[in-house]
Order: sequence, then structure tokens, then C-alpha cells
Amino acid sequence: MTRVVPNEDQVRTALRTVVDPEAGVDVVDLGLIYGIAIGAAGIRIDMTMTSPACPTAGLLRDEARAAVERIADGLPVEVVAVWDPPWEPDFMSDNAKRKLGW
Repeated sequence: MTRVVPNEDQVRTALRTVVDPEAGVDVVDLGLIYGIAIGAAGIRIDMTMTSPACPTAGLLRDEARAAVERIADGLPVEVVAVWDPPWEPDFMSDNAKRKLGW
């Protein structure tokens, strides 16, 4: 049986289902996804938070991993917290900025 490996667009679509409960905006539009690496050994997502003290950091990482696992066809999924560069509002999509009144 051939494994169907999702592409980056499919991973981003899955991640759009993960909504920051404080902002009401998904993690992709918030600019929290810094990188996606897809290979035969698995999927790695580099993800940041709006602040190192974010109280929902663990929840968001767990939800991101679960969302991608649903499309990963059995591939391991790792979500890694990264802090460089520090997140800033300019990383948000125009849609997120409008929704948040920026």
C-alpha cells in the first residue's frame, strides 16, 4: 500500500482549523506557523506563539498536531515551539488584521 503524503497546502489547510481561543483567529492567519517540513520520515511544524507566556501554548500545539495527524496517513507529526524571530503583529494575514481591528 502506498502512503499518501500531504503537501504543504494541505497541511496549512488542516492548521486553519486550529483557532486561538483568545484571538478567535486561526494559527495560520495569526502568523504563528513559521515552517512546515514534509518528508518520508514525518511532518515537522515550526510554530510560535504571540508571547512566550501564552497560556494556551500547549493546547494550540496539541491541536495543531492532531489536525495534521488527521491528514498525515500515519506519518509522525511533530510541532516544535520556536521563538526566533519573535512574533509580531506584522506576521498576521490581512484577514486576521481586519478581524482584530488592526
